[in-house]
Amino acid sequence: MPQPLLTLEPLIDAVCAGVVSRGWELSGLQKTTSTAFEGRWEGDSTRSAYLFFHHHDHEDVSVDVYLDETSRGLQGNLALVLDLRALPELPPVPDVLAALSEMAARHMLEGYRTPVTLRLRLGDTPRPVERATLEARIKLALPAAGVEAGAGAIEAVAGATVDAFRSLLADPTSHVLRAES
Repeated sequence: MPQPLLTLEPLIDAVCAGVVSRGWELSGLQKTTSTAFEGRWEGDSTRSAYLFFHHHDHEDVSVDVYLDETSRGLQGNLALVLDLRALPELPPVPDVLAALSEMAARHMLEGYRTPVTLRLRLGDTPRPVERATLEARIKLALPAAGVEAGAGAIEAVAGATVDAFRSLLADPTSHVLRAES
């Protein structure tokens, strides 16, 4: 009978197994521990892990994973990270965000929370706004029910999420928005 995941390390192992099973390679792992000394979570400690994966067929993208263990349980997300074309080469930002959202709706797993983030960044100031770099992150939040169902369920969700990411990368809209590799 499957056992719920209770600590960070088995969650890391399950996510890694699911992502690696789809051909991605772990390229980085960072663990942190912190304690909140003030505010609502005074005295609570948090252990977090950041995992980074790459794939030889998709050198211009990565899968980044954030996992968190708190006194309230385990949580996390998997994100497909895409560098987008230069700002002058793209449609207006609201249209880009809408296109990313529509792509995510077409390809991501149904019934899961799938936030989309668009980051615009100027490397230094003053700098012309047209030189801003853009990055998109399409995420899937790991469900609490999956954590309760155990390592096998998380491994399956992680693998299915990476399959959805691969489908998203093949979408024609993705090719229009992504930076040239």
